[in-house]
Amino acid sequence: MTKTKLRLSTRRWINKIKGSYQLELHHEQILELAGSAWDRALEAKEAVDTDGAFFNDRFGQTRSHPGIDVELRSMTTYTRLMREIGLDLEPPNVKDSRPPRQYR
Repeated sequence: MTKTKLRLSTRRWINKIKGSYQLELHHEQILELAGSAWDRALEAKEAVDTDGAFFNDRFGQTRSHPGIDVELRSMTTYTRLMREIGLDLEPPNVKDSRPPRQYR
């Protein structure tokens, strides 16, 4: 996969995860996409912080900054991609698992 231009902190985070886990190629690609989504969310947040959360359009109507939507969508994408990789999941303990009961 072509390396995207990511923030240094994001690149370090990705490299730390790659060093800590044995990932398959498709998981590495998902991790790169998650890093891109994270950076995009930060970029949008910085724009909102600089410009303000609201502005008046040409008709004088108060509108929310478009970066708010970009930040929200990017964070949603990030969390879904990270969930897809499943790094924080541990397999269930077989001893503790039991089949569900149909009736009690």
